[in-house]
Amino acid sequence: QPQTPQPNEFSFARLVYNGRVPMLVKNWYTDYPKGDKTAVEIIKRLTNIDVSPESRAIPVHHPDLFNYPFLYSSEGGQIVFDESDARRMQEYLDRGGFWMIDDFWGSVEWRNFEEEMKKIFPEKEIVDISTEHPIFHAVFDIEQIIQVPNVVYVYCTSCSTWEMDGYEPKVRGVFDKQGRLSIVIFFNTDTMDALEWADDPLYPHRFSLYAYKIFINTIVYAMTH
Repeated sequence: QPQTPQPNEFSFARLVYNGRVPMLVKNWYTDYPKGDKTAVEIIKRLTNIDVSPESRAIPVHHPDLFNYPFLYSSEGGQIVFDESDARRMQEYLDRGGFWMIDDFWGSVEWRNFEEEMKKIFPEKEIVDISTEHPIFHAVFDIEQIIQVPNVVYVYCTSCSTWEMDGYEPKVRGVFDKQGRLSIVIFFNTDTMDALEWADDPLYPHRFSLYAYKIFINTIVYAMTH
């Protein structure tokens, strides 16, 4: 069924995908819908973008997919695409869509993710993105990549900021033929969690502030490049 039209210039849309382990807490719906609602609020508060008041969750094969030039995905290591899913995503990205992927950790989840990306773009490489890239300076100047931990860290002072063997946060991406960044990947970090829990008085301000900057920069970059 078509989704209710929103006459705004931007909607925060989350990709609904088939997860590697059905019903696992780690899936497309991690931090949904609270994180997405918070994303809408910070876009309203910190930019002049005409943002839709409601976020959207959009399946890969939904007829309205191409109405959303920006897609967010959580748990990149859980994504499973069949051949038709991969063709659909390739078309979406080739037509100018932008995809932000977040919140997956360690070598095993990276291998899973990389296999799925090869289904979309077999010939393209995933590369590290330095803080000199315009995405780090679209609105806010971000000079350092920070590892944002799962919210459990707030209540466990002896816990680490990493999960599995994902010790070092990375920002990676895939570029199109014109040199435009079309997929940005936040790996070994949980950026959306910092939005979801930003209103918790115990949640560290340094993580939520960083997440606000990352999301605003990414969205503005996606809308202007």
